Amino acid sequence: MISETAPSASEDEVVGALLALSRVFVGLAARSLADLDEEVTLPQFRALVVLVSRGPQRIVDLADELAVTSSTAVRMCNRLVRKDLVARQERPDDRRAAWVTLTPAGRDLVGEVTRRRRTSIAALVSDLSITRPLAFASVLNALVEAAGEVSDAEWQRRWSNAVGDDDASQRDC
Repeated sequence: MISETAPSASEDEVVGALLALSRVFVGLAARSLADLDEEVTLPQFRALVVLVSRGPQRIVDLADELAVTSSTAVRMCNRLVRKDLVARQERPDDRRAAWVTLTPAGRDLVGEVTRRRRTSIAALVSDLSITRPLAFASVLNALVEAAGEVSDAEWQRRWSNAVGDDDASQRDC
């Protein structure tokens, strides 16, 4: 939940630094996608990441997670189905709702983009002089948790299990 109180000067400095860092990360994500032959937008990629993090989703739940309308999510999923990155499934226990799952191609795309981003971020980190890297990582992980995201280790576990038992060498994202 977002606090309504005004941040202190030091908190405002942290907020500003995180905003600048978020611009860096959005740029890294966009470049990682642009370097691939796939025509996948950042919102479409975010949908694929949600499917890794949260597993198969009803379109209405995916729309909620992405903060878009259901009709927008349907159009996005239609595009991703045509690109063979997701598949629609009906479940015997819920025939009224369409469920969206990753395909092996979708899983591989997320893995490749994540590998590229990891390499870029590692290059940035290697240029830093961090005196207490575990403390720094702890603060970042607290932000991840506060945002409702899963840890990197958990995300990697979910990614590796997202679609069947593909080649284990493809699992290092």
